[in-house]
Amino acid sequence: MKNIALLIILTMTSLSFSGCQHKVAKEEWAIVIHGGAGSARTMPPQVRENYLNLLEQALEIGTTMLQNGEKALDVATQVVVWLEDCPAFNAGKGAVVTSDGIHELDAAVMDGSNLQAGAVAGVRDIKNPILAARHVMEDSPHVLLIGEGASSFASSMGLPLVENAYFSTPERLEQIRRIRMQQEDPDPKGTVGCVVMDCKGNLAAATSTGGMSGKRWGRVGDVPVIGAGTYANNATVAVSGTGHGELWIRRCVAFDISALMDYKGMTVKEAARDVILGKIDKMEGSGGGVICVDKKGNIAMEFNTDIMFRAWATASGQKGTAIE
Repeated sequence: MKNIALLIILTMTSLSFSGCQHKVAKEEWAIVIHGGAGSARTMPPQVRENYLNLLEQALEIGTTMLQNGEKALDVATQVVVWLEDCPAFNAGKGAVVTSDGIHELDAAVMDGSNLQAGAVAGVRDIKNPILAARHVMEDSPHVLLIGEGASSFASSMGLPLVENAYFSTPERLEQIRRIRMQQEDPDPKGTVGCVVMDCKGNLAAATSTGGMSGKRWGRVGDVPVIGAGTYANNATVAVSGTGHGELWIRRCVAFDISALMDYKGMTVKEAARDVILGKIDKMEGSGGGVICVDKKGNIAMEFNTDIMFRAWATASGQKGTAIE
């Protein structure tokens, strides 16, 4: 009888342990990154592989920091700094050009633990706009600074300023030439972003962009508008968007996802899908997408364009990069 009882106990323990292996009630940490969304233009295999490799590098920075117990806000900021320094994306070095041939950059960051946020818009000489946004949040009483005022503040915080030409690449200069010759339409959907849940359960979102290619100087999109392109709240979700900024602002995309989760009890996937495919998709010129991570580390990556550059990882082993 003792042997039978022991066998039953061991069997029940084994079944219980097996169940734990396959069901994670809450992730220890989670991270999602995006590098913009758009139409499926012809992309040579080597170009595609290069983008996937760059996304993997950015993801490795974030996952290493999270495994070392670093804060969500620090992780999101550092990943976006790396993306701003990478000339392959529309943020920082490699940002698109306005109709006047100038780079004007926007960025925002939000801390879900206290709902503090900071942003900069229309800056022309701040090497890493996301760092300026972080300083606005932590070292000023404001949320959003623009233009020369943002640059003066960034300089007072010790951030490096650069010539506007620093942000140029041959590809972007050729792009603006095509737009001026009416050989290409302006594209409103290029952005980079990162959303994170750290091991303490805190959420953060960071987003940076050069904005719409060929835009009128002074145009500001959704990225630095808290609740439109960037939002984080420990009670619900962290969101970073990439899309047609004017429509993202009118639709309050990032906050709407949080509100649907808060007020209607939707999951992060349900809320993101409802906003991107059920609301934004019905608006003219509405292409784009979002990356999200909720308070339990569940992730969502919804987009209504042909492609969205993205990468993701969780403590339980989910990991990947994708474009289509």
